[in-house]
Amino acid sequence: MCVQQIRGLFNMTKKSPCSVQALFDLCKQTFTPSATSPPSSQAIHKFYSLLDTIGPKEVGLKDESLEDERGHGLFGLSVFNRVDRWAQPITYVDIHEDQNFTMCMFCFPTSAVIPLHDHPGMTVLSKVLYGSLHVKAYDWVEPACIRKSEQIGHPTVRLARLAVDKVITAPHGTSVLYPKSGGNLHCFTAITPCAVLDILAPPYLEAAGRRCTYYHDYPYSSFANGDEIVGNGKEQDYAWLAVVDTPEDLYMRPGRYMGPAIHRPPSTTRQIPSWHPKEKGGPYYFDKESTPAGDREFHFGNKVSTHEDLFIF
Repeated sequence: MCVQQIRGLFNMTKKSPCSVQALFDLCKQTFTPSATSPPSSQAIHKFYSLLDTIGPKEVGLKDESLEDERGHGLFGLSVFNRVDRWAQPITYVDIHEDQNFTMCMFCFPTSAVIPLHDHPGMTVLSKVLYGSLHVKAYDWVEPACIRKSEQIGHPTVRLARLAVDKVITAPHGTSVLYPKSGGNLHCFTAITPCAVLDILAPPYLEAAGRRCTYYHDYPYSSFANGDEIVGNGKEQDYAWLAVVDTPEDLYMRPGRYMGPAIHRPPSTTRQIPSWHPKEKGGPYYFDKESTPAGDREFHFGNKVSTHEDLFIF
């Protein structure tokens, strides 16, 4: 190995922990119980500057630029609960979670979707680490405009304004949403294999009123009743959103964080992620403590899979 290669490896090793550690430190400094919410524009600018320095290597990921070419098959051991192999799961990687913020990653195969959902009272910073991701996001129209139907089977809907509808491609993929702006309700669709680094502050917690709710969006004309569009806007800029159950085809599996170790202050109490649509208020739940690793159950939407189910290829 030549001297330049050795220097390159040394510099990479030096840079990686610096970037991720600095991000963690900035989160600890910014997201505290006494801090203003949402964070100031100066704080957000610091996050943007720091996230711009972080790519796949800084968090222990490979740039999965090639499509998965494994043959067709089935997930799951039970003949009654098998899923087409091409319906590959999204991988969730926990980096850190405490009572003030969550740092995590989502790794998407092509065409994978995280359906439309909200982030009540939360600020979320997202960075596309590699690949391309389509983001569609809404904010509620205020004051609330609600249509209630007395017909059985017709949903109650609320009017929302389209905030984002675009493809974000790495490395220029940092964005932020706020409790009432920036596209607080969003859905992700992977255009290519891609990964997203997320910071959620504060984290989902049903006891604190931060439950993850899923929605279906309907065109404005579906429930307009001939009303004029709010603010003389365009019809395509609005949609009616209806609450739906956690989608049964939302498949996720846990992945291990392989990036640089984060040095936490001794006073830091690290929470094990335990999001569940019914129990904890989040989109999914990994039961990491109640059972041994080999028998561990993972909950995705309304489905339960064993550790063995998740990794049969």
